[in-house]
Amino acid sequence: MAEFGVVAPSVEVAGGKLPTATGKPLSVVALRKTYGDVVAVDEASMEIAAGEFVTFLGASGSGKTTTLMMIAGFCEPDSGTITVGDRDVTRLAPQKRNLGFVFQQYLLFPHMTVSENVAFPLTLRGVPKDEIRRRVGETLEIAGLSGFGGRRPRELSGGQQQRVALCRALVYRPPVILMDEPLGALDKKLRDQLQIEIKAIQQELGLTVIYVTHDQEEALVLSDRIAVMRNGLIEQFDTPRELFERPRTPFVADFLGAANFLPGRVLQSTDEHTVVRLDQSGGLLKARRHALASGTPVKAAVQPGRLRACAPDDGFCTGTVETATYVGTLVRAGVRIDGGDAPLIRLEVPAGRGPVAGERIGLTVDPEDVNLFPVEQGG
Repeated sequence: MAEFGVVAPSVEVAGGKLPTATGKPLSVVALRKTYGDVVAVDEASMEIAAGEFVTFLGASGSGKTTTLMMIAGFCEPDSGTITVGDRDVTRLAPQKRNLGFVFQQYLLFPHMTVSENVAFPLTLRGVPKDEIRRRVGETLEIAGLSGFGGRRPRELSGGQQQRVALCRALVYRPPVILMDEPLGALDKKLRDQLQIEIKAIQQELGLTVIYVTHDQEEALVLSDRIAVMRNGLIEQFDTPRELFERPRTPFVADFLGAANFLPGRVLQSTDEHTVVRLDQSGGLLKARRHALASGTPVKAAVQPGRLRACAPDDGFCTGTVETATYVGTLVRAGVRIDGGDAPLIRLEVPAGRGPVAGERIGLTVDPEDVNLFPVEQGG
């Protein structure tokens, strides 16, 4: 397989059809972990369906890795329960949970071949040699590594080593596979490629996957649902589209898309829209309907890519472009709006259509792309 070739896994392999590796549901209820006075995870609860790809997303210290470690059994919770299928695994040792784990570091045995590394979990379980040989061959084929069984880890690229680590987690058909930032050590091009491959394998085999990352784009690409974590709490657990387009808190709006926040007050609401008068410019910004009373102080959140440039005075505000940076397919601009000293409004437009520094422009946005947060909620 070419290093950057897309894997299109097939369950049809030499010697017969690969047994379906269907994942099981996983339930986490009121999981809590403290270290002295520090609350690492605070009453985390979620229900993960069989065959679902769920990502724990957050900055360093948010609690995402600690939650994963408790599910894996490497870290004991202070309270709460973890159930895989109908089996309570909360107090079981890691090896008794039968969960697959893929680390950021490949952790391959350097003295073993690829086939021997992949076979290792089966060998520990006392699986007969003929069955080991069959399962290893099937699993390597799924990952596009059929011709690499006799190689040592040092003879593989980083991407190939990570595929071997994934195969080692897949080979004994665990009910849930846990992945702790497995692509963090790879360059962007290879990371993007392996995201496609991991998702293809997960969907083909119906695996239940829990994935940890701090990379927002990676989470959006891979996940069926994302748990956005902050200070040990789950801020929102939802689909990528809902998180991006309908964030429930200012933190989620900012973390997922670096939203612009424009302070103002609700002027009026109709059956379709809520109108906000902006503090800095005095302009009127129309948002999708929110159940907010007139006079309520709010922050209007708008993603940079949802804003559009228009003629001066034709939008909800007018300003001067202070920065315009070409980043390939996009131009990222910073606009200083008239009538205030608020931070630059960030604007992203397709390259070739972008404004230039010093240009006077107006800004407009579809009301459906404006989220409002009462100030008492967002601070």
